Amino acid sequence: MTDPTTPTLAPPPPARLDWSIPVEGMSCAACAGRVERALRAVPGVAEANVNLATEVASVRAAAPIAFEPLAGAIRGAGYGAREPAAPPPPPESPAHEWAPVAIAAALTVPLVLPMLAAVAGLDWHWPAWLQCLLATPVQFWLGARFYAGAWRALRGGAANMDVLVALGTSASYGLSLYLWATGGAHADLYFEAGAVVITLVLLGKRLEARAKRQTADALRALQALQPDTARVRRADGDADVPGAALRVGDLLVVRPGERFAADGQVQEGASHVDESLVTGESLPVARGPGERVTGGAVNGEGLLLVRVTATGAESTLARIVRLVESAQEGKAPIQHLVDRVSAVFVPVVCAIALATLLGWGLARGDWTRAVLDAVAVLVIACPCALGLATPTAIMAGTGVAARRGILIKDAQALEVAHDVGVVAFDKTGTLTEGRPMLVACEAVDGDGARLLALAAALQVNSAHPLARAVLEMAVRTKARVPPARAERAVAGRGVAARVDDPAADASVAQALAASAIS
Repeated sequence: MTDPTTPTLAPPPPARLDWSIPVEGMSCAACAGRVERALRAVPGVAEANVNLATEVASVRAAAPIAFEPLAGAIRGAGYGAREPAAPPPPPESPAHEWAPVAIAAALTVPLVLPMLAAVAGLDWHWPAWLQCLLATPVQFWLGARFYAGAWRALRGGAANMDVLVALGTSASYGLSLYLWATGGAHADLYFEAGAVVITLVLLGKRLEARAKRQTADALRALQALQPDTARVRRADGDADVPGAALRVGDLLVVRPGERFAADGQVQEGASHVDESLVTGESLPVARGPGERVTGGAVNGEGLLLVRVTATGAESTLARIVRLVESAQEGKAPIQHLVDRVSAVFVPVVCAIALATLLGWGLARGDWTRAVLDAVAVLVIACPCALGLATPTAIMAGTGVAARRGILIKDAQALEVAHDVGVVAFDKTGTLTEGRPMLVACEAVDGDGARLLALAAALQVNSAHPLARAVLEMAVRTKARVPPARAERAVAGRGVAARVDDPAADASVAQALAASAIS
């Protein structure tokens, strides 16, 4: 018998061919390469790519594979793996995420002030104990993440950017302690070097995280187009249900101005639908019984009953989001070259730093200068830009394009786009703002203001997009719109009505107004 006090464990995700696994703890391209090699070593994996900017590992297997072997390989490489369905950790508040940078800057600025004062001809010199007091929290508290990252990388048999930062700043800090112990309180110390490096790297990490968050907002904006709730018609009446509870075959009731909660087919009613999110059409399109509508599109002036044909991951909007995500997760051709360079970059830099140390120390006997030059090699050669520039550019480019309605198939298409010299559009409607606007009104007799007033009188009770454009111009120009009576639609011509215009015969006014609309 099951103990009711025992927590119920969630079942493991089923095996599948393709996985997109969030990876935690990566700091540079060398980390991404390490995770890729670990995943490719898992039996059954045909292809594995890790995007450092999105922190996602994309895995394709020859046969369905479970999540645990893949997660185990990632953890064995020294990084964290989260189930794709698991919620991401809650985002830090802006004040909390910038706190380490602010504290590091507050402790580092006093260490840098004597250098700035020397440029102005001033001789400032902080006591050694004060320099050590300011630098120690930056080195071992705020910089603890670099030691932890370096340890994970070295334990996994690799070297990454954290190794360079930890080695360089530790050497600078240790050299300062040695000079203080041997040279006294007035020795030239280098506590500020390590503190400045750690502060700048922390600042760079925050800026990277901010760029990622802003780019991810584009995807969230696309996903937000799908309503959270929908009105469904049941046998006992209409009821509001969560969008996730919709099923194929449900009958949606979509009122004017509402978004469609799922893809479907119109069963009853007629309206105009704004589908610019998918088609880019500048004008709403007419939709009636038997015609399809897209989830996320906006209903116009009519009440529609829509039979659901696709929900969730199968909807058009979900496929668009997946297309943008796959473009962000993919690698451009140049990124493969960057990955190959990054795989050997850190060991080569460490070797050059060691050669610098031994060269200066053995050739000149000046070990203090040797340590300083070796530290300079380590901290300057951090491969942050090498590993992050390309994936971050791809992520930012696809995100901005998605916000502007441009979908990019993959990273390769984005890379070769710089060779494009001419762009041809198949229709002008895709280049408009998505709503018509009346910009000028010319009358045969020269009285454009009167013609606009008569036209607006006909459109007062119409919800057609062109009617709204006429009314908006009438409001902008503060036209005096006379009352209209006996409005009626004229098939293929527009609308007609009797306008109470004391300045002209009603039939003439009617002809002018009908001519203006048609």
